Amino acid sequence: MNIRSLTRGDGVVIGAALVLFIASFLDLASCSGSLCNSVDYPNAWDNLGLGLGVYMAGVIGGALVVVARALPQPRKVAGLDLGTVGVVLTVSTAWALLWWLIDFSDSGAGLILGFLAALVLAGGAVATPLVPALRVGLVPAPRPAAPQPYGAQPPAGYGYPGAPQQPYGGQPQPGQPYGAQPQAAPQPQSQQPQPAGDFSPFWFAVPVTRPLFAEDNASSQIAELAPGTWYLAVEQRGPNLVAQTQDGRRGVLQDTSGIQRG
Repeated sequence: MNIRSLTRGDGVVIGAALVLFIASFLDLASCSGSLCNSVDYPNAWDNLGLGLGVYMAGVIGGALVVVARALPQPRKVAGLDLGTVGVVLTVSTAWALLWWLIDFSDSGAGLILGFLAALVLAGGAVATPLVPALRVGLVPAPRPAAPQPYGAQPPAGYGYPGAPQQPYGGQPQPGQPYGAQPQAAPQPQSQQPQPAGDFSPFWFAVPVTRPLFAEDNASSQIAELAPGTWYLAVEQRGPNLVAQTQDGRRGVLQDTSGIQRG
């Protein structure tokens, strides 16, 4: 998994799932008084229906949500989208722990912390696709080096390309009269100026998740560009850009508003 493809919402989901897993090992009930020292209160794993069916269901649901968003194309199992299954599991966990919390008269840290974590987990899973602030990249992308123009050659050093360089303090070349000035190096022929409308490839990053469509079919999505990752724009077609992903796939980015150029 590319960590730069994770968003802030994914960070909320991962953190809440981790707290929910820790809460499953804490006491479900609490008491006060001298008799509490001799009482061993159970945790969620003393009841497999609660530990596996509620707590772990929420943890697994959070993992499915994050994995589904990190995949380049949606994956389905038995006709159901992984992200949708994950959201349903997180919401079900929060709903079940709410009634466990109401049913216990003396709720312990395991139930209280577990319900709060499940509530944040379900909120992050549901709200991330809807809230722009949660779709921002979790890790900022480093600025890439400027791409070299196509066909450009590296510089040949100081002076004109191909001109013989005389070392400092060197003697005149054989056959050259003493004291004569060295002949000027021939001037290179001026290159034809390129049209002003030529396109130069550049790196860019998207502010939010955006689809990348096939070049020959504007309605067929081939990938999804994630914030926090740099992509290479190789061609411009009107207001659209032909972009290349890190795995070499090319497609058309139709929404270019707010992109960050490298």
